[in-house]
Amino acid sequence: MSDYKQQVSRRQFLNYTLTGVGGFMAAGMLASPLRMAIDPVLQPSRSGDLANVGLAEEDITTEPQRVEWKVEQVDGWYESEVTKSAWVFKNDKGEIVALSPVCKHLGCMVSWEGSEKYPNEFFCPCHDGRYYKDGTNVPGTPPPEPLDVFEQKVENGMLFLGKAHPRKGA
Repeated sequence: MSDYKQQVSRRQFLNYTLTGVGGFMAAGMLASPLRMAIDPVLQPSRSGDLANVGLAEEDITTEPQRVEWKVEQVDGWYESEVTKSAWVFKNDKGEIVALSPVCKHLGCMVSWEGSEKYPNEFFCPCHDGRYYKDGTNVPGTPPPEPLDVFEQKVENGMLFLGKAHPRKGA
């Protein structure tokens, strides 16, 4: 090996120095907007929280009933109170079922027995979409998927609902 060390020219030194200082300044200027954009994503999610819908377990029947409740929603730094709703009933096994009222076709609101032609079914008036009582879509009608199902639990005799999740099957 040779003892010769490559000398850095003045031009290279100045180039390295200015690039380093410029990079440091650019990083300092980008840190704040980057933090502002990423910070809401890093916050713990409250979407899994269950909310009391104000319906006692003994008041739930085999006939679907619409339940509405309010939840706090945070979009970035904007906080608001949002009204949510669900169709709640007990199935043949006595289990509580909580279905989303949002049609999977175009997002319209479905109603129980909303059509005289189709009793005992959920009906979407937008394009005559139909769902069976268990929330599965009727074949040959517009909805491509079954209604979403809410997370739920019963605590102290009261029904708590969380986030609606899609389910498999058509």
